Amino acid sequence: MSAPTPPPKYYRVRTAVDELIAMSEVGDAVPPERELAERFTVSRETVRQALHELLVEGRIERRGRGTVVAAPKLVQPLSLRSYTEGAQSHGREPGRLLVTWENIEGTADLRADLEVPDGAEVIHLERVLLADGARLGLESTYLSASRFEVLTRTFDPSTSLYAAIRAQGVVFGHARERVETVLASPREAGLLESTTAMPMLLLHRHTFDDDGRPVERVRSLYRGDRVAFEALLRE
Repeated sequence: MSAPTPPPKYYRVRTAVDELIAMSEVGDAVPPERELAERFTVSRETVRQALHELLVEGRIERRGRGTVVAAPKLVQPLSLRSYTEGAQSHGREPGRLLVTWENIEGTADLRADLEVPDGAEVIHLERVLLADGARLGLESTYLSASRFEVLTRTFDPSTSLYAAIRAQGVVFGHARERVETVLASPREAGLLESTTAMPMLLLHRHTFDDDGRPVERVRSLYRGDRVAFEALLRE
């Protein structure tokens, strides 16, 4: 029987740094590449590969010219709870930055999903989602302009949209949601203060009220290094 293949050099570095992170506090500095290369007698390129994996997984983050221990990922439920409710349930402070708020005609597919007639306008609301000031996601929401016209006059885009919709007497019933991994466009990466090489989680949601009428269609892009999702499953 042949001897087991030893792990790659970079993995040995990665494991050691991971153990160091486990004993550190959020914001603590990670040793620089040169120091790690000397400690493990490997090249800086090997260290860079190890740190890149930890960066993508959200264990560490770049801060200025250095690297520090990252905060735990925000775990969001796959449910009809709002982003605000999900963030607050984990002790995080939610926030939003308005990017786009406009009325558009919308594509035929979008109008069909929202059950609005040809020529009718659709509200497009695009916002950056924050947690404790950090940029986690980019959310584009589409609503029927005729049904939710009051929101164009009363809604504060820095607050919860679901709370505002519920205040109009809407009771959420169900939603269809699809999750996939993608890479961000240069524009999206810039808005999320990330890079086009960072894996993202893309959610498509089509939401209905308790009468079966469509409420919204949403496209949400989340940084894979800062957000995770969970679902409660029952038989």
